[in-house]
Amino acid sequence: MSPEESENAFGQPQASPSVPITVSITRTVDPEKIPDVTRWVQAGVNLANRYPGFLGSGWVRQGADSVHWHMLYRFADATLLEEWESSDDRRAWFEGGRELVRESRVEKRTGIEGWFDQPQVLQATDADGRTAATVAPPRWKQATSIWLGFFPVNLAFTLLVTTLLPGWNDLATALKVLLTTVVLTPIMAYWVLPA
Repeated sequence: MSPEESENAFGQPQASPSVPITVSITRTVDPEKIPDVTRWVQAGVNLANRYPGFLGSGWVRQGADSVHWHMLYRFADATLLEEWESSDDRRAWFEGGRELVRESRVEKRTGIEGWFDQPQVLQATDADGRTAATVAPPRWKQATSIWLGFFPVNLAFTLLVTTLLPGWNDLATALKVLLTTVVLTPIMAYWVLPA
């Protein structure tokens, strides 16, 4: 387990409290109640905005009459997110929208882990009736995935450029690119991309 992770009550890895967390929600709403859903969502955003650590939110529909809504909100860390998600304010707000939402999918992300594999799903139910949460893969897997793509593309580009600039030694160039990508990939995975 990496230093950024700990285990939750199910023994599954989860992000440490100091990592910002984005919650992604996809909901299907009753098309007859779109104005009500719009007010309900905005009320939830306004409410979350009063909680410490709230970093922002956004929501979009696929079209003017779409019943599929995609929503995001972000908190500074897992502890502050938990304070919001377990609050009486949120519980009351969520209950007020139960008749407006047909189905929902919720994912929690701490970085770019969703780009690399399907999230692992925990079979658990929280106080709001959600039955799934996601778990991030370890950072070393993200770094390895980045490097596996970064090295060949960087090498191919460098070799192409050096072909246009005669006098470069191909083996020395390959070793330089290898060293560069091995050094830069962890920097990207651990500092640049999370930031």
